[in-house]
Parts: sequence; C-alpha cells; structure tokens
Amino acid sequence: MKNIALLVMVLCASLTSFSQEQQQNHKPKVGLVLTGGGAKGFAHIGVLKVLEAAGIEVSYIGGTSMGAVVGGLYAAGYNAKQIDSIFTTTDFDELLKDYIPRSSKNFFGKRNDELYAIQLPFNKFRIGIPTALSKGMYNFNLLAKLTDNVKHVRDFRKLPIPFLCVATDIETGEEVVLDKGYLPQAMLASSAFPSLFSPIELDGRLLIDGGVTNNYPVEEVRKMGADIIIGVDVQDDLKTRRSLKDATRILVQISNLQMIEKMKQKIKLTDIYIKPDISDFSVISFDEGADIIKRGEEAAFSVYEKLKSLADEEHPYVKPGMAKVNDSLSIFKINTNKLDDYTRAYVIGKLKFKPDTKISYTNLKDGINALSATENFSAIGYSLEKNGDKDDLNLQLTENNTRTFLKFGLHYDGLFKSGILINFTNKKTFLKNDVLSGDLILGDNLRYNFDYYIDNGFYWSFGFKSKYNHFNRNILIDFHDGQLLDLLHINSLNVSFSDFTNQAYLQTIFAQKFLIGAGIEYKTLKIRSETLGNTAPTFEKSDYTSAFGYLKYDSYDNKYFPSRGWYFCGDFQSYLYSTDYTEKFEPFSIAKGNFGVAQTLFPKTTIRMETEGGFAIGERTIDFFNFILGGYGFNELDNIRPFYGYDFLSLTADSYIKTAFTVDYEFFKKHHFNMTANYANMGDKLFQDTDWITKPRYTGYAVGYGLETIIGPIEVKYSWSPELTKGFTWFSVGFWF
Repeated sequence: MKNIALLVMVLCASLTSFSQEQQQNHKPKVGLVLTGGGAKGFAHIGVLKVLEAAGIEVSYIGGTSMGAVVGGLYAAGYNAKQIDSIFTTTDFDELLKDYIPRSSKNFFGKRNDELYAIQLPFNKFRIGIPTALSKGMYNFNLLAKLTDNVKHVRDFRKLPIPFLCVATDIETGEEVVLDKGYLPQAMLASSAFPSLFSPIELDGRLLIDGGVTNNYPVEEVRKMGADIIIGVDVQDDLKTRRSLKDATRILVQISNLQMIEKMKQKIKLTDIYIKPDISDFSVISFDEGADIIKRGEEAAFSVYEKLKSLADEEHPYVKPGMAKVNDSLSIFKINTNKLDDYTRAYVIGKLKFKPDTKISYTNLKDGINALSATENFSAIGYSLEKNGDKDDLNLQLTENNTRTFLKFGLHYDGLFKSGILINFTNKKTFLKNDVLSGDLILGDNLRYNFDYYIDNGFYWSFGFKSKYNHFNRNILIDFHDGQLLDLLHINSLNVSFSDFTNQAYLQTIFAQKFLIGAGIEYKTLKIRSETLGNTAPTFEKSDYTSAFGYLKYDSYDNKYFPSRGWYFCGDFQSYLYSTDYTEKFEPFSIAKGNFGVAQTLFPKTTIRMETEGGFAIGERTIDFFNFILGGYGFNELDNIRPFYGYDFLSLTADSYIKTAFTVDYEFFKKHHFNMTANYANMGDKLFQDTDWITKPRYTGYAVGYGLETIIGPIEVKYSWSPELTKGFTWFSVGFWF
C-alpha cells in the first residue's frame, strides 16, 4: 500500500508540473487595437506607457490612422518612451504643410516660392484647387528613417510584433487590410486623412484614411491569434452643431457617422476597453500632445488591476528599446516606373545622388523633397529593396496631369513702386522636362519676365530668358560725374530708365551643389531725363551684345530672414558689341560676386554677414553699367545694389566693395526685429591700388521690423548715415519682383 501511495504522489506531482508548464507555454496572447483620431492619438502613447509599467507583453497590434502610426512604430521595435520622444520632437506644423526645406529645392523652385503668393492649377481655361493640403512626403520620409531596422520586412507578421493596419479604397469604398508591403507606405496610407493628405496609390489601389471604413480593427487582430484584446478608442463622439465650427471637424463628423454605430458591437469583442477623456481636444491639437498623452495614462491607470492580471507576476515583461537608428544607406540601383513626360536623367538629377553611392537618410529626404518641389509628380512613393549588401531604391512616381498653373503676387517698394504680378506657367510645352513661364507685372511701372527652360538633371540644361524692366525716379547722379547737376544748378534729375534683356544660356549642376552656367545676351538700354527739357534729354539708347558665365550656391533656409546657411554667386560678363549711341563704346567686361553666411548663435537670434564687390575691366567702360548703390527692398537690376544710409541710386562708380552685418531677433513667430550696419568703398579703378582696403568711405545703418506673410515679407526700415544730414524710412510689401 505504501508503494502504491508513493506512486500516486509522484504521478500527481508530475501532472501538476506538466499542467503549470503547459499553462506557461500557452499564456494568453494579448492583442492591442488602436483607433484613429489625429492628434488625439497621442493618448495611445500614454496607454503604452502604462502597459509597459504593468509588465504586459503585446503579441499583436492592429491600428488605423494615427493608431497605425503609433502601432507601427511600436511593432517595429520602439518602446513607449521612445515614441513619446519622437512625437515630442516632430514639428507637426511642418508635417501638415509637407514642409520642404529651401535647401532641397533647385534654383527654379526657390524662385517660385519667393515670387508668388498664390498658385492655382489651370486646366481647359478653368482654375482648379489642390487635391489636398499635403502630399505626405514629410511624414513618409520621417517614417522611412524611423523604420530602417525593418526596411526589408515585407510580411508584417515578421515584425518584432506582428502588425496590421487598415486603409480605405477611395474608388470602391472598401476596407483594405494592410499586413504586407513597405511599412512606411502602409502607415502613410492608413493615416491619409481626406483633404489634409493626398491619397496613396498602393498595389494599384488609391487609398485614404482607414477610419472611413474601419477605425477599430478588433476582428482582424483576433484573427491574428490574440486571446485577449485591449482596445484604445480615441475617436470623437458625434458633435452638436455648436461644435462643428470648421471644415476639419465636419469631415471628422462625416467619418464618424457610421463608425460610432459600429463601435457598439466592436466594444463587445474587447476584453479591456480604454477610452481616454480627450473631448477637449481636436484632431489637430498637436501642440497639446503632452496633455493628451497624460489623459491616455489616466485612462489606462483606471483599469490598471485588470491590466496587471495579464502580466507574469514573477517575470513581468520589459519592452526593449530600439537601438540607435542607422542613418547610412548604400544605394546600388535607382529604379523608376515608366514615365511619359520626364526622363530618368531628370529624376536622378533632382535626387542629387547617383546609383552605387553611399548616402544618409537626410540625403534621401532631400532628394525626395527636391522631386516633390518640382510639382511634376502628384504622388511619390518609394521602397528600399535588399540587393546583396546594398539597397535598390525603387521609385513609384505619378506624373501630375496638371501642367498649367496661374500664379499671383503683389509688391511695393520705393524704386519700382506698386506692382501686381500675374504668372502663366506651362510644363511639357514642346519637349520633355521643359518649363515655360511668363510674368506680367502691372502697376506704376509695366514690366515682364519670360523664361523657357529645359531641365536635363545632371546633364547640360538649356534655357531662354527675356525681361523688360522700367522705372521713373528722381536720382542724385547724372552719369557725367556730376557735371550736369553743377551746370544746371540742381540737386537731382528725374530719370526714366528702361532695360530690355534677352538671354540664351546653358547650365548644369556641379559637384551636386553648385549651379554653373554660361550664355549670350542681347540688351537694349534706354535712359532719358525730362528735367533736361529739349537740350539733351536722352543719355543712352544703345543695344549691347555680350557673353556671360556664372557660378552659384545657395543653402539659406530663408531668402529674406535666413537663420542658417550660406550663399555665393560669381558672375562674369563681357560686352562685345554696341550700336554705340554715345560713340564711346569699346569692348569691356564686368566681374562681380557676393557671399553671405547666416548662423543662429542664440535662441531666435541670428547673425548674418554679407560681402560683395565688382569691378570693370577695360580701358574705356560705359558709365551706364557702373555699380549704383542706395536704398533697400527692391529686386536687383543690372548693377543697381541696395545700400543702407543712402537714398536709391545715390552712389556710382565702376568698382566697389561692400560689407554688411545684420542681427535679427525673431521676438515672436514670424515677427523680426533687426539691426544692420553696412560699409562700402567705391571708385573708378578702385582695385588698382590699396584704396579699397582703407577706412570705408561710405557707411550706413538701419533698424527695422519685418513680418513673414503669405504674400511675402512686410518690412519697415529706418536708415541713416553719419555722412548725411537726414535719414530715410523705407517700406516694402510682398516678395521682390
């Protein structure tokens, strides 16, 4: 009997041990479901923090919209603290606007942004509106970098945490479950909120925010194998008419009409349902992220005991964090889908890096931004495919069907006075990669600009430019070294100045940064003064033919109020022929250059230094091509340059050197207070001796206020010089043109 009792005890112990081991091997799999809700999705981060504090291991994740973004990052390997840091440091204003840094744009793109206040698609004599505020490229580039560690994973079940997200086919209205593909594209498609972000084309389907069809993919996560479902609901309840005050709220309400009814059934499939109290926030309350995260924590702590019961008490799970994100890519091939209007060379030229090169994610982002800035592609997608120990960059580009645009701007300054700009731009007018652009400026002085440019990327590009400028103003110079003013006993002349210039040129990108070009120019110059009456009212009425070359670099982050970057432009022009109205022409040349650098030394405080100079080459030059200094706030014309302290067109000579120092303080967003000191030496043949390095002959100072607006900068400046008895107040509005 004793032996039998002992045998029974051993069998019971074995069965108990086997039962415990089986229980450990079959511990409940926890599935996490995260809804969409725009900025309200920050609450998901708070919930994740509490799940980690409770020691819960999440086995599956399903999300929609912002839930897809947070869930996708968590599935890729980030912990809650890291995701909190990512969202805290993300500039959501730039994300919503699809911000493209100025340094990523080519010279034509920079000019476009700094000239036109409004741009509208124009098709079949009808003005259109953009399909969305943003193409989502800022978000895509950010997610691509953040998910570098899983960039080759194409089955989301093989992520560190199996994952899926939901999008909506905008053409059929069908729900689309995304559990395969390139993770950043899937997250972007799921969160493409209508009107804010453009639809994403994926596998032949045009996808938008999944919240339209399924904002709570609980059934899908259950099918993945989850035993327990934790659901976090951050979507809005239906609002009353008093709360529906803007388009975003109305769109959210429309999206929620069906989903809120469906949620009543979906909640029943949820084991632990968490709904943070975030009714005080909207889907665009990104600046209140810290408060929203806290509401998520509070909601999760209210069910903390239930959450704690899902954890292993003896060995609570600790979510490891993501290692440092790799910022290096070795691109072997660059592949694109077939394009009708743009060549492969054009695309690679915009990317600014070639196949079989090592780049950073910053280089990739800049290249994609440069492609987006051309506005030639309505959608840009890409993925990184493993090719040996390198990656192939596969680009999926959707060419923009809109090739014609109407653009508008306005400006006022003390030289050209008021002007309203109307622009007509057409792409692929005659050839692939070409741009035809015409500006008509109506106002106090009629002007125009015409450009036709064929952009061949890394290869030589070609262009033709024609422009007409005109202004009428009292000036302090007479183009005769002051002899006429002394003879007539007057202080100034009323001068009508007109310049008609035509150029043919070719240019290319040098060292992937510099723009280098050369061309020929035909110019007609007319200068007349009615002050002289019938004696000799015409100073100049000649045609000139010249050849020119230039080298440019520009990394300023803002043309008018730069906080970082540097700028360089060198130009050489040789005048070879003239119809010679004054009978004084002999071939001569002009060399000029300017350099500037800006650096933020203290919070909101930028120091900018700029220096420039020029000189004439030749025994006998034409006074009308002299350098002329004075005034501020106008678009540069020929050799007319701004100079604080002196009125417009006050100082002239065939050679000059000028340096300016500016301190700019952005005391409130887009509001600037600045102070400038500039110094210059001028004289004919200035650089033939050492006079140019002596104490500056001309000095000037200015204090001013500037405001960045949609139409360009609005500036007020007060300027003075110790050499003069009076100062000047200058006022300018809008982009300079």
